[in-house]
Amino acid sequence: MNSTEFLGLSEDALAARGALATAREIAQQPRMLQRTHALVAGLHARITAFVEPIARDPRARVILTGAGTSAYIGQCLAALLDRQLAARVDAVATTDLVSSPHLYLDPEQPLLLVSFGRSGNSPESLAAVQLAEARVREVRHLVVTCNADGALNRTGARQALTVLLPEETHDESFAMTSSFTCMMYATLQALSPAGMLDARIGPLAAATETAIARQLSPLQALAGLGCDRVVYLGSGLLQGLAREATLKLGELTNGAVATCFDSPLGFRHGPKTFVTPKTLVLVFVSNDPLTRQYDLDLLDELRRDGVAARVVEITAQPRDGHDALVVEGLAQAPDVDLLFPYAAIAQIFAFQASLATGITPDNPNKAGTVNRVVQGVRIHALAS
Repeated sequence: MNSTEFLGLSEDALAARGALATAREIAQQPRMLQRTHALVAGLHARITAFVEPIARDPRARVILTGAGTSAYIGQCLAALLDRQLAARVDAVATTDLVSSPHLYLDPEQPLLLVSFGRSGNSPESLAAVQLAEARVREVRHLVVTCNADGALNRTGARQALTVLLPEETHDESFAMTSSFTCMMYATLQALSPAGMLDARIGPLAAATETAIARQLSPLQALAGLGCDRVVYLGSGLLQGLAREATLKLGELTNGAVATCFDSPLGFRHGPKTFVTPKTLVLVFVSNDPLTRQYDLDLLDELRRDGVAARVVEITAQPRDGHDALVVEGLAQAPDVDLLFPYAAIAQIFAFQASLATGITPDNPNKAGTVNRVVQGVRIHALAS
């Protein structure tokens, strides 16, 4: 009998429910983050030499780009990297770059285009590279991908460097999990000073592993509530993760659960009407002392309202007597480190919700109207 387990279920049980790849890829993240750190550390001098002519130029721009989950990597990191680099840093999805290139690509502004791709085969990812090549006089491409055979590796761009992550991060399942966290970590490390994360990767990976192990039962119980609406909220860097968490839940339940994301402060300005008695609210709580106060104010307000089915804080600094999913060992960590265990918690909840609704997580969209690598995109020629 096969004794290997992922997320508390045997391989055989997971395979029978169409869930093996998703469970394995969620569970492997602590190990893959460690391997990604070692890989990027070995490449760091080469990466720095490649990106510095643009990254250290205050007249230049860095665009973090991808589609879907890959786009949300940029949304999680852009504000932080903008503080670290001399160049302006923005997150712009490939889906926006391709449809409105004139809004984002300045022919005279030096550009570092950082492209994320699990498969590296999304039509918009390739088109974004080609548009930057055609429209921008000085452009460099940093490709962060999980697939050595992906088309992003063979664009023919004038100046390009690929960071190829461990093969296991090329997720086989429908939804991106380890590819998301490892591409995000690789980019943070690659565009930060050498050695900056050396002392942080151990606690970060350990916290992610502990969160996966200890939150399985609480997350299964939350999925078992049968809520038909789920809200994810996060401030600062964590708002990008809130958006990714809603996508993960929507993907793995094939749209059976309605989702909404926002910042805690923004949620009061209309989106709060989304909350009903069958709504679960999950808040990624910041460690920043100021930001955290705003997060907690909103949490307390929602509980006083008494409308939502449950209001749960996902936090590294738990409060006595409050409904919480706790990440251990990162109480003093910067918010960017929280992204990784928080992401794993959101992924497990989506996985459990998928199983609870009778859907197969590895292939939730049986009709094929949504695909692992997007199909049906027609790239139109750019008018001269």
